[in-house]
Amino acid sequence: MLSVVDVLVILVYLAAVTYFGLAIAGGPKSDTDYFLGGRDLPWWAVCFSIVATETSTLTVIGIPAVAYAGSLTFLQLSIGYIIGRIIVAAWFLPRYFSGKLNTAYAYLGERFGGAMQVSASVTFLVTRLLADGVRLFATAIPLKIVFQAAGLDVGYPVIIIGIGLVTIVYTFVGGLKAVVWMDVVQLAVYVVGSLIALVLLVSESSGVMMQTAIDAGKLTLFDFRSAFSWPSLITENYNALAAIVGGAALSMASHGTDQLIVQRVLACRSESEGRKALIVSGFAVAIQFALFLAVGLFLWMHYDGASTSSLGLGRGDEIFPYFILNEMPVGLKGLLIAGIIAAAMSTLSSSLNALASSSVHDLMHRGRRSHDDTDSARSGKVLTVFWGLVFIVFASLFTDRQSPVVELGLAIASYTYGGLLGAFLLGLLIEKADQVDAIVSFFVALVVMVFVIKFVLVSPEGSLVFAFGTENVALRSSGFLPVAWPWYTIIGTLVLLSVGSMLSFRHR
Repeated sequence: MLSVVDVLVILVYLAAVTYFGLAIAGGPKSDTDYFLGGRDLPWWAVCFSIVATETSTLTVIGIPAVAYAGSLTFLQLSIGYIIGRIIVAAWFLPRYFSGKLNTAYAYLGERFGGAMQVSASVTFLVTRLLADGVRLFATAIPLKIVFQAAGLDVGYPVIIIGIGLVTIVYTFVGGLKAVVWMDVVQLAVYVVGSLIALVLLVSESSGVMMQTAIDAGKLTLFDFRSAFSWPSLITENYNALAAIVGGAALSMASHGTDQLIVQRVLACRSESEGRKALIVSGFAVAIQFALFLAVGLFLWMHYDGASTSSLGLGRGDEIFPYFILNEMPVGLKGLLIAGIIAAAMSTLSSSLNALASSSVHDLMHRGRRSHDDTDSARSGKVLTVFWGLVFIVFASLFTDRQSPVVELGLAIASYTYGGLLGAFLLGLLIEKADQVDAIVSFFVALVVMVFVIKFVLVSPEGSLVFAFGTENVALRSSGFLPVAWPWYTIIGTLVLLSVGSMLSFRHR
């Protein structure tokens, strides 16, 4: 159970970080202040904010669960992430900074037209709400264990509502500048706390335990065997080819077309600083992946490879919070839980700011060359409250899922990331493509991705099977596997480029 000291640490930490963030922000008054921090944020702060935004609770509790249940092959994704960011920095950022754009989708509006900008923005809004539903639920997981340890039966919905309301208040007041500076502090706190947990786990390990882990394949880093073996190539999430190539495509989409990340890069003082923040964040994320995978590995050794159910846990994601509550020293226990909660809240506040920004600039003020900055900031605050209430509802969609939340969050984004990335590449690569080509191919890609993800299965022999309803459920239970999620973005991108290219032949 949490001691009084731990509870005080959590409360004091949350209050101090919130006060710090608001004090740094200084009360944003204009559109640029509220959504882009006045375009005057240092690259290193933006870099850390990017890392905190994309990792948060999904990383802190989800990746240790991946390593506990499997191996270290998840780290292969980081190679693709770095490659994808380098491509975005070299190819996408010049377009964003040259036009002083406020959102990623403003480029699509300039290249194709307003209808395409609206289509991409609405897709972003829906995807972000779904993905943030996972993030919000992930934040509730350690809190539920805390309440259980205190003898309180508090359900996920109550926790989700509480976290969501606090996040709405913070985002409404502070704007992007407050969010970014809070990210910097929170990143340091949960990384330091996790390093302390890792040190404690390593100090208790032995050579015999490490050898057991090696024999069990827990230290496998690269999976080249599955990468060149059909059907493992297209069904295993972390074979080398799927992880690296798919990770690069996913990173290009998330960091080149997702307003959540692009908004931060646009807040840098210049294109060169934005490029630096983006690329360095890729290496920082790789280090974080390694840290949390190591935590999961040593947790497996600490509990002698016991299943999560035998430990009395309902989800694999609960293993690290379970260790924190039962094994961490007094004070450090509270600090680490506070860091997890605060980091997640900052990520959610970032998402709310991005949702409000896209709503204002891509929907309300689309096509306007000038508008009242104060009015835009006021509209952004109202939309912050609206979207916050909406994603509280979305979070309830995931409370009965058993897969690690980090995988679930990435898979959700993959429904639309392929279409978004494909639309940007169509505009950059196919000069003849017009707005009709882009919109038609965009929605074709979305429909194809829903079909592929929900209804396409791969048999043990490697053949593709299309199954619906009860037949789909029966085949999945008999050994048929879905396509691995790292391929989703690539498939969606190729579908859009293929359809868009063919449609462009209509033009001279």
